This record gives sequence, C-alpha cells and structure tokens, in this order.
Amino acid sequence: MLTKEQIRARAGELGIDLIGFAAKDRFEGQPPERDPKSIFAEFETMILIGRMVPRGSLRGAAEGTTFASYGNFGCKMLDDQFVATATYNLVRFIEDSGYEACPIFPNPFAINNMGVPVEPGKPAPNVTPDFDYAAVACGLGELGMNGMFLSPELGPRQRFQMILTDLPLESDPLYDGPTLCDRCGKCMEACPLHALDLGKTETREICGKVFVCGSYDNTLCRECLNGGTPNRLHPKGEPDRMAAACNRACIRALAERGIGKMNTGFVPLKDWQKDRKGRVL
Repeated sequence: MLTKEQIRARAGELGIDLIGFAAKDRFEGQPPERDPKSIFAEFETMILIGRMVPRGSLRGAAEGTTFASYGNFGCKMLDDQFVATATYNLVRFIEDSGYEACPIFPNPFAINNMGVPVEPGKPAPNVTPDFDYAAVACGLGELGMNGMFLSPELGPRQRFQMILTDLPLESDPLYDGPTLCDRCGKCMEACPLHALDLGKTETREICGKVFVCGSYDNTLCRECLNGGTPNRLHPKGEPDRMAAACNRACIRALAERGIGKMNTGFVPLKDWQKDRKGRVL
C-alpha cells in the first residue's frame, strides 16, 4: 500500500513546501456545503499541499511601486499554475498506485448554492471545503487573530490545494508547537481603513483546538488601496489580504520572532498608507 512517506517524498520532488494528512474522522460534523464527503463519499484521507508565496513578490506592494509581481507570482500564477501543477502531478502519483484522488481548488464560499441539488439529501452545487479548517486539521499550523492561517515555516505566506483520496492513512498530529500569533495587534495598527477589530472577537473550534479571531469588515477590505484586492474568483468572495498592509505587518512581526524568518528583515520598516479615497496618509 502507498505510504505517507512515499507521498511526502514525491511531494518534495514536485516542489511542494507544506503537506499534511487528515483522516476523514477529523471532518465529522462539517455542514454538507463544506463536507468533503459531499464531494467524494468514499474518501478516507485528505491531503493538503501548500506552496510558498515568495516574500519578494510582496516587495513592490511594500514599496508602493508595483503590485503586478504579487498578482502573478504570489496569487494568480501561483494558484492556477504552480500549485495546481504540483497537485495534478501528486494526484497522478496516487492514482498510478491504484487509488482514486480528487483534486480540490480553493474556491470562495460565495460559489455555494449556485445550482439545485441533483437528488434529495444532497447539497446544492458548489460544495466548498473550508481550507482554514483543513489546514489546522492536517496539522500544518493555527489561525491568527487576523483570521489568516499561519504555519510555523512561512507564517501566512502559503497557498493551498487539496486532495481527497480513498487511500486510508493516519492523521498527522495537530500542531502543538509555540503559539504563532501572540496577539501583538500590529495587523490592526497597520490598517488605515480600520477594517480589522481585534477587540471584537469570534471563537472557532477545530478538532478540539480553540482559536480567537478578530472581526474584519469585508466591505472595507474590498476598497483597500494598501495592497489588498477584491476576490478574483467571485465579487462577493473574501478579499485577498496577502499583500495588504495588515498582512505585511504580520509578516514583519512574525519574522522578528523567528517565524518565516530570512537572512534579512522585511523592509521597508514603516509602510505607506492610503485612505479609501486614495489620499496618502
């Protein structure tokens, strides 16, 4: 039988930076429109794979001089080509070993209920698994106060895709290392639109782990002129905050604590800011 070690080795050959495994029992109780079983009823294991958002792809946004590098190498091309190609090739590796493997793209929840159920008892298309839930369930890290998923290797700088397979494998241990988010509030301080409120919190429980996250105003985030962008896949989807001032502040704060650290600090040390009307603050 194909083993986790063999899959991890193949993932390394494909340039995959993060990989985690979670057996189907970790997804018990998920609502039908989020439940992986709604997509693949016989699945036994979820495999989540991630590739790095290069820190340099955020440099133009940090300088306020170009946003195209992130848009291509940290977002569209990374999702649609680099991660997708690695996912496809890992799916082929699993299926060549005789097991079925279903690749799942991280579509926004806004695409739910865009059709009608094909039969009684089935959810309407499209079913969209919760990738933040999956990343925690696969042992890859935790949720930060700003609602972003954080890994110990990269902080928030990764993009995920998912594979469901009927190959039964044991779950990886849940992350139990040092707390990644220390609630420093740098993300909230960096947002000139005041879209993020760490004083107003919501609690999420995933596989017995409890995360307290601040609330943020998606309407304001969609108007962000500080590196944030509307969701590229659906106008009502969650905005992309990877290159936004709030997330850049998080990356810098994490690097100062040795999380996702490189040989040099994340510069510039103080970001520029614009208000909703595009005025430099």
